[in-house]
Amino acid sequence: MQVSVETIGTLGRRLKVAVPADQVEKEFNARLQRLSKQVKIPGFRPGKVPLKMVEAQYGGRLIDEVAGELVQTTLYEAIGSQGLRPAGDPKLQRKPFVRGEQLEYTVEFEIFPEVKRLDLTGVRIERPVVTVGEDDVSRTLETIRKQRADWKPVERAANLGDRLTIDFVGRIDGKDFDGGKANVFQVVLGSGTLLEDMEQGLVGAKMSDTRHISVKFPSDYRHSPLAGKTADFDVKISAVTEAVLPELNEALARDLGVKDSSIDTLRSDVKSNLEREANGRSRAIVRARALKSLLDANPVEVPRSLLDAEIQRLKTSDVSNGLNAGDETAYEKRARSRVALGLILSEFIRNRGLVPDPARVRARLEEMAADYESPQEFIQWHYEKPERLSEIEGLVMEEKVVEDLLVSAQISEKPVSFQELLKIETLVQ
Repeated sequence: MQVSVETIGTLGRRLKVAVPADQVEKEFNARLQRLSKQVKIPGFRPGKVPLKMVEAQYGGRLIDEVAGELVQTTLYEAIGSQGLRPAGDPKLQRKPFVRGEQLEYTVEFEIFPEVKRLDLTGVRIERPVVTVGEDDVSRTLETIRKQRADWKPVERAANLGDRLTIDFVGRIDGKDFDGGKANVFQVVLGSGTLLEDMEQGLVGAKMSDTRHISVKFPSDYRHSPLAGKTADFDVKISAVTEAVLPELNEALARDLGVKDSSIDTLRSDVKSNLEREANGRSRAIVRARALKSLLDANPVEVPRSLLDAEIQRLKTSDVSNGLNAGDETAYEKRARSRVALGLILSEFIRNRGLVPDPARVRARLEEMAADYESPQEFIQWHYEKPERLSEIEGLVMEEKVVEDLLVSAQISEKPVSFQELLKIETLVQ
């Protein structure tokens, strides 16, 4: 077999493969012999049909089958002989085959990029450290009270923090637009549920008022057809209510599941929960910083086939979650980062020979299951199908990669407040 390689761009490769005619003929004759023992032709006993007659009747089909199978069996042998690792499915072009000549075909594909840096030697990573204080506990308890508020109708003008029930219809250049109309819609002023122009335009409104409000959509608005445009809304206010918060007392503690109904126990429980949240978020931030550093250290080119597949996956995910498809450039940026990081992590895992630790996978599942009413059912559900378990194995493998990376990095600790911690990005950008 003859193999030649041509480089197309950075990652593209074109292989030209030629399978010798005698190899094709040998395979054809072997298939012909097997078929002659199976075919039934009137006037001949089974297995006694002359080869010439079998070839005359079935030769065209046989040679096509042989050529197709030889392509399949020699393709990856040819790729392997050149030390190449295809990313995505190869695109095959086969020349028309003529009996007695060599079988020739061409295949094009992209290869995985070279990853040169698999450690974080010399990289400094800050780990945020939080000491949860009584102010954090009080702030959280205030949030809990707001979440359990009763809403009392008022006749006064609406202030920030009040909840309004409204009907509205919006128009751009005098025309209705998708998502610009709603009835019996409830909004707490200052919550950020609606755009700031709309919420500010409702401050001071009373029940039964009608308001005309102009709203400017941000240039980066998630629904791109509205980005940067101005809409005129007619709003009818049908109710204005104010929040009546429950008292911070034993009754509230009991409703929140505190066994002894003690305020001190409630505050202690809240503090413990905040500390767990802070520790988890701190780990997530360090993880994101470690992976971002690894990504920055390896500016790899991404195979187009993998990039296109990830863009489509992101779009499908957004649509299934009720989101409108965003800007194509934004999708490509997200996809490029995700694919590049995935390739780098795969190479790290391959290079280190890492495999999922079953005990660690089980422990991770048990940790996740603790948040469910039936933990054992949650665990069993994942073990029932390999594809479900593979998601957890992927999480465990990523945790292991980050642990190994951090061994080579320089870690420093930085005290931050709990509120500051919540503002730090935990995703790889």
